Amino acid sequence: MSGAGRTALTAFTAVATTAAAAAVWGIGIERHLYTLKSHVVRVLEPGSRPIRVLHVSDAHLAPWQRRRREWIARLAGLRPDLVVNTGDNLGHPDGLEAVREAFAPFAGTPGVFVHGSNDLWAPTPRNPLKYLAGPSKHRVHANPLDTAALDAFLSDEVGWTALDNTATTIEAAGSPIRFVGTNDAHHDLDDTAAARGALAELPAAPLTLGVTHAPYQRVLDDFVDAGVDALFAGHTHGGQVRVPFYGALVANCDLPAEQARGLSTWAHAGRAVPLNVSAGLGHSIYAPVRFACRPEASLITLAPRPA
Repeated sequence: MSGAGRTALTAFTAVATTAAAAAVWGIGIERHLYTLKSHVVRVLEPGSRPIRVLHVSDAHLAPWQRRRREWIARLAGLRPDLVVNTGDNLGHPDGLEAVREAFAPFAGTPGVFVHGSNDLWAPTPRNPLKYLAGPSKHRVHANPLDTAALDAFLSDEVGWTALDNTATTIEAAGSPIRFVGTNDAHHDLDDTAAARGALAELPAAPLTLGVTHAPYQRVLDDFVDAGVDALFAGHTHGGQVRVPFYGALVANCDLPAEQARGLSTWAHAGRAVPLNVSAGLGHSIYAPVRFACRPEASLITLAPRPA
């Protein structure tokens, strides 16, 4: 073999070895390395009592995912004042029992939830590389899930309030909090006009939070216009496969990729509010990988602004 041939073979072997190692890490290890991110967001009136918000999203639970549901259940030991669940809880047609085991320990803790598409339709096989090409397409022939049973569990047994295209007031940490939310914007199920109309009918409160599954700019802009103090979303999986020292390649919506994970600021029409986009806890059963993007939940402490 010539020197050039040996060099090419060495380069090919190095690339193949690196790719294999990355696949082993992303598929076999990192997607199980659950982590809790903590942030302090100063949006309350001076002198107010802090409010600890647990933000969970994109669990995509299937019957065999024992480690994930047990890790979620242990989060109840944090004793948050409030839970915000931004959807995609189901990951399989038979995933409801796993959802029950994960979230039953939160019964009695105030909370709200919205739907993602995988609370409505079962995941379908697809080429995972297409995720990197831009926002995924609407699925026409996906099988419906038992959304009614999911909602009955979350509402009746856990005690959380559904927030799809509506608004409500909940008391947490001794204070009334207004919430406004939408159904899944990725499948054009959002109706911010209806949500804002419901919000306008509520009495004033010291804090208003916006909740949506997919953080499309139209939803975020409308909620900022509605006067929310902070925004919560999921859907992006943080990019799911991130490039080290660069970040997410895609957000699976029109949110800038650099905001696909974590706490940032969303500005519109002269207002800027905190935006927390959860990288989520799971993934589609047909794309079981995370790379440089550990599965996560967030503990957001809403704290007083400086006097």
